[in-house]
Amino acid sequence: MPVPHFGRRSLLLGTGVLALATACSTSKSDDKTGPADTITTTYGPVTGVRRETGTAYLGIPYAQPPVGELRFAAPVPPTPWREPLDCTKYGPTAQRKGLSEVTAIPEPSIPGDGVLNLNVFTPDTGAKLPVLVWIHGGGFVAGSAASPWYDGAAFNRDGVIVVSVGYRLGIEGFLRVQGAPDNRGVLDWIAALTWVRDNIAAFGGDPGRVTIAGQSAGGGAVWALMAAPSAKGLFHAGISASGAVSQPNDLATAVAEAELFTRRTGLPATTAALNGLSGSQIQDLEDKLRAIGPDSGTVSALGLAPFADGRTIPQSTPELLKSGGAINVPLLLGFTRDEFNGMASEQPVTDATLPVAFAAMGLPPGDIDAFRTAYPGDNAAQLLGQAQSDLLLRAPTYRLAEDRATRNQPTWLYEFTWASSAPKFQGSSFHCLDVPFAFDCLKAQGVTAVAGDNPPQSLADAVHKSWVSFITSGDPGAAWPRYTLEQRQTMIWSDSPRVQADPFAGQRALWSR
Repeated sequence: MPVPHFGRRSLLLGTGVLALATACSTSKSDDKTGPADTITTTYGPVTGVRRETGTAYLGIPYAQPPVGELRFAAPVPPTPWREPLDCTKYGPTAQRKGLSEVTAIPEPSIPGDGVLNLNVFTPDTGAKLPVLVWIHGGGFVAGSAASPWYDGAAFNRDGVIVVSVGYRLGIEGFLRVQGAPDNRGVLDWIAALTWVRDNIAAFGGDPGRVTIAGQSAGGGAVWALMAAPSAKGLFHAGISASGAVSQPNDLATAVAEAELFTRRTGLPATTAALNGLSGSQIQDLEDKLRAIGPDSGTVSALGLAPFADGRTIPQSTPELLKSGGAINVPLLLGFTRDEFNGMASEQPVTDATLPVAFAAMGLPPGDIDAFRTAYPGDNAAQLLGQAQSDLLLRAPTYRLAEDRATRNQPTWLYEFTWASSAPKFQGSSFHCLDVPFAFDCLKAQGVTAVAGDNPPQSLADAVHKSWVSFITSGDPGAAWPRYTLEQRQTMIWSDSPRVQADPFAGQRALWSR
C-alpha cells in the first residue's frame, strides 16, 4: 500500500491527529516524600527524589546540549561534573511551546537547551531489575518525555525500572541536512541506550534485560532501532504500540523532504544556513515545511522521520521486510481498533466525494470497494477514517507481524478495542487510548477526559501485567500465545480480554498488497 502523501497531512497528522499522537503520557511525579540517595553515574553524581513507589531521577543529561556547532551534530557525551546534580525536576524538552497546546493529554514543553536528557524511575537501587526504555510519540515532530502518563510508578511497584528519553525532533532531529549526520534523532536514541547500558546498574537495573518501547512515532522508533546495527546489543526486546512501522523511510523520501524544505523556505538545508537560527525561527521554518500545499509532490506524510541513510539505518522498511534484516528479538506490537476514525467523521465526505479523498491519499478508486468489503456497514466518513488508520498504522503493523512469523521470530500481536465513554471520543478506540492502560495510570491527570469516567481497572490490570511479564521475561504470559501463520492468534483487549484466531481474515487481502 502507498504511504499517504505529505500534501494530505491534514488528513493524517493535522491538529486532531497530532493531538492524539503526541498526547499519550502518566501520573504526576509530584508525590514527593523526601530526598533520595545520590547515585554516581559515569559522568557525575545525581540526586533525585524519593517517592512511595521508589525514586525518580529526572532530567539526567545523557549528551551535551545540542546548541551552536552541536545543534546538527551527532550527540556528544556530557561534560563530567563533580558536585551532585539536582535531578528532582524534569529537564528541558525538544518540543517547543505551542505544539503542546494542541494535545488532548498533557504534553509539557519545558524551555532550555539541554533537551538530551532522560528520566529514571527505580523502585530499588540495590537490585538487578528489568528495564523499560520509553520513547515518546508525536509524529517525530512533537511530544515530551515529561508527559505525566509516562511516570514509572506502576512499573516500579511491579519491579520494573522505567527510563523515559528526550530526543531532537523535526528539522533538528530528522531533516537531511548537508554537513550534518543523518538521523540525528536516531543517534540520540542510541546515545540514550548506551547511557542505560553503562549506568542503569547503579540505579538497580539489569543492562542485560532492556526492553525498548514507544507509542505512535515512539513505536516507529522501536522498528528503526531494530534496523540500526549500532543499536545491536543495547536492548533485548521491543514493544511497538500503534507504531509508525512504515518507518524507516527510504533515502529518496528524505531527499525529497530536504528539497521541499528549500522550495518552501528559500533556505538551503545546510548547517551553514541553519546553525545560527533561533528555536522559534526553526519552528517557523518547520511550520512552512509541514503546511499543506500543491507543491508537496510525493513526499511522505511522515517525511521528518527516520530514513535509510545507508549507515545508521542501512535499509528502508520494505527492504528490511524482504531481507529479514531486523534484529531477531522478541517483539510485542499492535494497534487500536479505530486509531484515526474519530477525526474522519468530522470531515465532510460523502459517497460522491470519497473517490477524491481516496485519491488524495494515493489510493485508486477501486480500493473503495475493497474497503467496503473489509469493513461492511461503514459509511463514507468511516471508510475514509479506516483507510487513514490502515495505511499509516494498522496494515504496516500486521504485515510486520506476518513477516516475523514467516521467519519464526518471536512476535505477539494485539488489537485494543475497548471504547472510550468520554463525550469527545464516545464509542471510539482511538489512537493512544491504550497507553494509560499499559502504564496502569487510569487516575492520572487527563485520563478521564479521553477515556471517560471509571475506565475498567480490570483491563488496565491485564494489559499492564502482560507488559510487565514481557519486559521481565520476553514473553507476555501463557494466556497470550505467539503469533504464527498457522493460527494467527491475537490478543483482543476489550472489557473481556480474549485471544482470537485470525481476527483480520477480512482485511488480509487488503493489507497484504
